[in-house]
Amino acid sequence: MWGRNVYDSISKFLQFQLTVNVVAVIVAFTGACITQDSPLKAVQMLWVNLIMDTLASLALATEPPTESLLLRKPYGRNKPLISRTMMKNILGHAFYQLVVVFTLLFAGKNTEALQSYSKSCTEM
Repeated sequence: MWGRNVYDSISKFLQFQLTVNVVAVIVAFTGACITQDSPLKAVQMLWVNLIMDTLASLALATEPPTESLLLRKPYGRNKPLISRTMMKNILGHAFYQLVVVFTLLFAGKNTEALQSYSKSCTEM
């Protein structure tokens, strides 16, 4: 029971980490190529990585095993750790996050809500 729980937890951890890192690399590279300046500085990337690693490791250690894990067939030795479903989830979530981040990065200055927020910040 514990072995299957650890395997599931590691799979969830990998899926989360790969999604976050794929998005961070694409945003840093694309942003640097298009704007000639990285949208995230090195210290900001380190903070993002630190926070994401901390949250993911907490999630990895807090899920207790259940009896339903024993009803599932065991995984084979040759089964890849990242399955097709996981890869689809990683790419789907990464695409969604990239759309949101690039919208904020390139069209964020044109939105009314961000303009009023930046005005209120500069008046202080």
